[in-house]
Amino acid sequence: MLKGIHLTLLVGPGVPIPAPKPVMDALESVEVTTAADSPSGFQLSFAIDSRSPLHTLLLIAGGQVPWLRVILVATLNSLPTVLMDGLITRQEISGGNEPGQGRLTITGEDLTVAMDKQDMSGLPYPAMPPAARVALIVARYGLYGMVPLIIPSVFEDMPIPLERIPTHEGTDLAYTRQLAREAGHVFYIEPGPLPGANIAYWGPEIRLGPVQPALNTGMDVHTNVDSLSFAVNQSDAEMPIVFIQNPITKFPIPLPVPDVSLANPPLGLIPPMVKSLKLMKETAKLSPIAALGKGLAAAAASSADAVTGNGSLDVLRYGHILKARQLVGVRGAGSAFDGLYYVKRVSSSLKAGEFRQAFSLARNGLVSTLPLVPA
Repeated sequence: MLKGIHLTLLVGPGVPIPAPKPVMDALESVEVTTAADSPSGFQLSFAIDSRSPLHTLLLIAGGQVPWLRVILVATLNSLPTVLMDGLITRQEISGGNEPGQGRLTITGEDLTVAMDKQDMSGLPYPAMPPAARVALIVARYGLYGMVPLIIPSVFEDMPIPLERIPTHEGTDLAYTRQLAREAGHVFYIEPGPLPGANIAYWGPEIRLGPVQPALNTGMDVHTNVDSLSFAVNQSDAEMPIVFIQNPITKFPIPLPVPDVSLANPPLGLIPPMVKSLKLMKETAKLSPIAALGKGLAAAAASSADAVTGNGSLDVLRYGHILKARQLVGVRGAGSAFDGLYYVKRVSSSLKAGEFRQAFSLARNGLVSTLPLVPA
């Protein structure tokens, strides 16, 4: 039964293997950043000298194989969590005057970087809606254990081959993100739950599901964060107005489209006020289904998080590894700020005997929707 924190490093092309003991002994620090709205990344820092086996790793990563894959697994009290599954993109060496004072810094990104190398423009997708196109793109990366999790848009326009055939634009990553923006969705790759496996998610930003253990502040011995502060943001939310053309009179009918995503329910009782309208006149030329789809995408993109929070914690004190893209409870911050939040970003820092995390929270209103916050 493991107690405390244990870090496992796997390195290799294709299917990584556990790093040898000399490499682990030279590892000084690990930085991992996971965010809901940007690619995840990592940085490893090693002590190095002229006879270090890390020179072989550097040579391999420098050009002998197309990609060198890195998997980081943190085990806290016997529970393993995959922190990162990514590819090395940069290596830096800084020398020292004394033996063992050199530093090798390895930087990398999650597996989305593998999707951003080859321009596939012009590849046709006849009679394939966006969700099917994304599934076909993700299938090309099965070597990395990538499993697609795709949620189609509520109003998905099916292209008719006699009228138009959609074609690929740019790299796989660029086109997948373009399709996500057009549908009001997000795209990211979540490592795990097992080392070597990954979930490629394409769908609405989900703010539902299990709640992580609460972050307690100002609660004396029950406080489990080092710092936690909040800010109330002025809302720039817009309500899209789509125009659907009457087939008989040819007169465009305006139709407001609120942000009513079931995957993103209100986490606060007092939501931000809509301050302006966005007239989407170009939707009058589209079919009603396509026009409503554009409106829902615009509503999702303009939805504002009225409350944001930033803080830091010691993982051993918190007792769990905080994860981005999930919900977490907050207690002790006052009636306006207590409740559930969506974890937008987590930066993890591991050193010998230390595991700390900095995090960013967000939700779309003040005052909790729950009478009690689960511990």
